[in-house]
Amino acid sequence: MKTPSISTLSFILFVIFSCSCASVSADGHEDFLECLSEEFHNYPSISNVTYTPINNSSSYSSILRFSIQNLRFTSESTPKPQVIITPEHESQIPPIIHCAKDSEVQVRTRSGGHDYEGLSYVSQVPFIILDLINFSEITVDAENKTAWVESGSTIGSLYYRIAEKSPVLGFPAGVCPTVGVGGHFSGGGYGNLLRKYGLAADNVIDARLIDVNGRILHRQSMGEDLFWAIRGGGGASFGVILAWKVQLVDVPERVTVFTVQKTLEQNASGLIHRWQYVASKFDEDLFIRIIIARANSSSSQAGGNNVTLRASFNSIFLGGVDRLLPMMQESFPELGLVREDCTEMSWIESILYFDGFPIENREVLLNRTQRSVRYFKAKSDYVQTPIPEFALEGIWRLFFEAEADEAVVIFSPYGGRMDEVPESSIPFPHRAGNLYKIQHLVYWEKEEDQNSGRYLSWIRRLYSYVAPYVSRFPRAAYINYRDLDIGVNRNEGRTSYAEASVWGMKYFKGNFERLVRVKTMVDPGNFFRNEQSIPSLREEIDD
Repeated sequence: MKTPSISTLSFILFVIFSCSCASVSADGHEDFLECLSEEFHNYPSISNVTYTPINNSSSYSSILRFSIQNLRFTSESTPKPQVIITPEHESQIPPIIHCAKDSEVQVRTRSGGHDYEGLSYVSQVPFIILDLINFSEITVDAENKTAWVESGSTIGSLYYRIAEKSPVLGFPAGVCPTVGVGGHFSGGGYGNLLRKYGLAADNVIDARLIDVNGRILHRQSMGEDLFWAIRGGGGASFGVILAWKVQLVDVPERVTVFTVQKTLEQNASGLIHRWQYVASKFDEDLFIRIIIARANSSSSQAGGNNVTLRASFNSIFLGGVDRLLPMMQESFPELGLVREDCTEMSWIESILYFDGFPIENREVLLNRTQRSVRYFKAKSDYVQTPIPEFALEGIWRLFFEAEADEAVVIFSPYGGRMDEVPESSIPFPHRAGNLYKIQHLVYWEKEEDQNSGRYLSWIRRLYSYVAPYVSRFPRAAYINYRDLDIGVNRNEGRTSYAEASVWGMKYFKGNFERLVRVKTMVDPGNFFRNEQSIPSLREEIDD
């Protein structure tokens, strides 16, 4: 194939630049494109991965939409990037950063698009998207129990590649296979192995990152402070993370899974109340979460209209059923688990089971698209003392309101390894003292989007209701369940430590101060920024 000449590349980017000027002016992105045409004289392929809404609108729209995982951010009024670039090699990224800095446009880096508030592809100020979808290579070294994973990979593809090499190795990351590792690992990343092995970020042993000066760094060259910060502190504040090196973990050849469902009429409230006292104290091989949602009932005692709540006790045990059953009989006999509830399978099959796929269809883990992308809003909490049963019943009453038809709360137990890792080991601080984490979710359909305010109001009322029963001072939150309700930085101008600490202390507690120091050291001008990025103290000094 004939390679485009430098003059051809310049012409292509000039056309993009000229066409874009017809609809956008004085916002810097025309300068950005012109800068690219100058910087990429050695990389003519950049024009093939540069998209604007004017020059190649159909490709631009499909690429923008492909990795949007929350339909709240697909409306006509949602701000769109001026340019999308899908680089194919790491050497293409430093010039992009240079041109964005010179042109004063923000860069939003996207790996899987699962940011709950869309911050990897939405901004209220002029911005471009650096989409890492082409950075999806995974190299597994089964002998040394390690893997290099590029940031555009999904956790499902990581699981698949591990299982290709070994049936007795795994990795402690999330349940949803389409989540990108770039954001997932940099926010902590947890799944159903956290009680045994902690977080994904706890098991990162090296990384490759491009900093604000365009330098490509690894653990040794970036230094331990920056390496600490990107493992749970949100990598988008510090640079563009290219890849992670992770320590794989041992899993048995056979694990046991079960899902026991109980409605309110079957004493779900009592079982949930009891679970709070025992779930964090189970053997670390046992993980039982609870998924609570509305369900139909022919004999509902609560809410009327044949509606009840169903609690699904969803579990994985790193061992066989013969060891599990006596353990459950001793620790949580109230659930009434019997052999018929349990299924033994491989660890990789359990990944499919937890996400609701047929366990023989392993290739589905390589699919980047979710089965269903929906409108939703989420929040998070940490529980340190059991919620009284009467207070749980107050939550249930909220679930009988119209807006809660597709609402879900998920209780995920802590304890085990999570109690052993110090709060300051990585920026993620939510360790000993937490019984479990709550994820609050409310979904709605497209035809209801004009009434989205009702659903947002409902989840905020739920969040307000549980306030007396969750962590306080600060009311802790999980950064990977991004929630702009808890505080935001200014969209333009300086970001102060005081305003950022409103949300920063909730995500990071005492680790927020160290994150600010690292940010000030590695990105003093606060180039890598968003509505909840770590601020630089240099900005306040410069003021």
